[in-house]
Amino acid sequence: MKNILKSTIAILSVLVAFTSCNNSGKSDGKSGALASNVAEKVYVAPGEHDEFYAFISGGFSGQLAVYGLPSGRLFKVIPVFSQDAEKAYGYNEETKPMLNTSHGFVPWDDAHHPDISQTNGQLDGRYVFINGNNTPRIAKVDLTTFETTEIIEIPNTAGNHSSSYVTDNTEYVVAGTRFAIPVPQRDMPIKDYKGNFKGTLSFIKVNPADGGMDIKFQVLMPGFDFDKAHPGRGKSHGWFFFTTYNTEEASTLMEVNASQNDKDFIAAVNWKKIEEYVNNGGGKKMPANYAHNVYDEHTHMATSTMKKEVLMVDPSEVPGALYFLPTPKSPHGCDVDPTGEYIVGSGKLSANVTVHSFTKMLDAIENKKFAGDAYGIPILNFEDVLAGAVEQPGLGPLHTEFDNEGNAYTSFFISSEIVKWKLGTWEVLDRQPSYYSIGHLMIPGGNSQKPFGKYVVGMNKITKDRYLPTGPEVTQSAQLYDISGDKMELLLDFPTVGEPHYAAGCPADLIKPNSKKIFKLEENQHPYVAKSEADTKVVRDGKTVHIYMTTIRSHFAPDNIEGVKVGDKVYFHVTNLEQDYDVPHGISMIGANTSELLIMPGQTESFLWEPKQVGVWPFYCTDFCSALHQEMQGYVRVSPANANTPLKWSLGEDIE
Repeated sequence: MKNILKSTIAILSVLVAFTSCNNSGKSDGKSGALASNVAEKVYVAPGEHDEFYAFISGGFSGQLAVYGLPSGRLFKVIPVFSQDAEKAYGYNEETKPMLNTSHGFVPWDDAHHPDISQTNGQLDGRYVFINGNNTPRIAKVDLTTFETTEIIEIPNTAGNHSSSYVTDNTEYVVAGTRFAIPVPQRDMPIKDYKGNFKGTLSFIKVNPADGGMDIKFQVLMPGFDFDKAHPGRGKSHGWFFFTTYNTEEASTLMEVNASQNDKDFIAAVNWKKIEEYVNNGGGKKMPANYAHNVYDEHTHMATSTMKKEVLMVDPSEVPGALYFLPTPKSPHGCDVDPTGEYIVGSGKLSANVTVHSFTKMLDAIENKKFAGDAYGIPILNFEDVLAGAVEQPGLGPLHTEFDNEGNAYTSFFISSEIVKWKLGTWEVLDRQPSYYSIGHLMIPGGNSQKPFGKYVVGMNKITKDRYLPTGPEVTQSAQLYDISGDKMELLLDFPTVGEPHYAAGCPADLIKPNSKKIFKLEENQHPYVAKSEADTKVVRDGKTVHIYMTTIRSHFAPDNIEGVKVGDKVYFHVTNLEQDYDVPHGISMIGANTSELLIMPGQTESFLWEPKQVGVWPFYCTDFCSALHQEMQGYVRVSPANANTPLKWSLGEDIE
């Protein structure tokens, strides 16, 4: 018995000593069960909130998804360039105009690069801007409502890829063409591409009061492909930088013919100088045809206006407005560090990451250290603007983000990794694998003067074997890394909506306090609003019927309607009378060629129903709202087209 007791005490002593050792001091992340439990670092307890919002583009989905960091939880998918059945975006009568273009109603696009508005070079959490790549457009999302409130089409552009990036005070959002085209468009042989096709860089002025957008001017460029962009920061504020490829001006077999030159360019654009030129009457008006779509929060309706001209600037007429910085071949990312001194160009086919110096660039311009020109645009000497290079850091460099400690993080597509390196010394400090084929990466605030260097999010193109299989295609993903220490640590994988092309991150505290909870009924200026059940009615105008309807827990008013006929156009205008946070209502009508409506408190939305069959047809609430949600329903009687059935409606009583 004594031996058993002694053995037990000895074992307990060893366990206590082992536990004490593993809980003392800082963990290296490798010893001790708790120390290696990364789940604790991403755990957000029930009822608690994430520290950051992450706005991750959906690529081919055309949408923008909202996640929390560090949890990786999906909160919302914001419809932007594509119809969304869940929220009726692009289906209801109020938002259909948001998807108008010069090509007609285009209910899909390829959404790539979100960027958050800034004040004094720091995130202000007011708006997210994001580009539509296929049918060139820029959208603005209002972060008080998390809804798309404006979309402007970009004329004279094809493949709107080097977009949408904002300047230090959100003076401008840019939209750069990826594919050169005839400007203006016309019928011409493709073989005549070289020298005849052009690119454009569009500078979209942002109203500081309400975020309203308008194309201030476009810059006519040579027929190169403009891939990515970044505004100058701090000392380089007033400049914009764009990577170019296909300086060969090839038009076929591009993977071979557009990779011939040893170096392509970063285009350095002095937008302050061009702005001054334009403000003094410079530039020429060019005929154009593009849509400008704006959603009004007071009327709860969007309007679409077709614009007919744009101001075009020939940079050769503005001395000092534009220069080319040679950079290793086929560059993709173009990233500027928080100080504005370093411009990182990632040549996809280069073994190094090349960093240019803004200070050296100004010196080279002042001293006219030119290596020649391209279409009259001065080309600076490569060595004269070179700050340094990260030597052989990985394969296939794409994009670079920055923390608040003077470090840079570059994604490498081919070697599937994130590499951390030091600005100024160009020394590689750390590398971590990604799973797999990483594209963009994001540090909250990493493209501003004030990064929040706690996490980096990698966005991957391939995830085979990371998740349960779902047929031939597996979900794409984002991965969260802790960068608060000397070494990066992978914390979390989470699936994404569509292709996670790029993201913008922002501290939640910049957005949460301004989040709108309801729309005030007294401020509702919708032309078909019913602000109380006393305002409800049904009105016939020829073959058009307007139903002024309200919804509140747990009924519609009216809930019985007669006198509708086959062949009528019936508009349901439904106002949610609730004035309580997070109490939306839905409505769906059998046979309606649309999705449901999802109506926020105090909001009015409309849908069109064109009955084609005689009968009595139900409608119901589609968003669970109360214990009597199932009872929230109604009927519409549809009579033959030649019937004399009178138009009547009721709530709570029979229609006589």
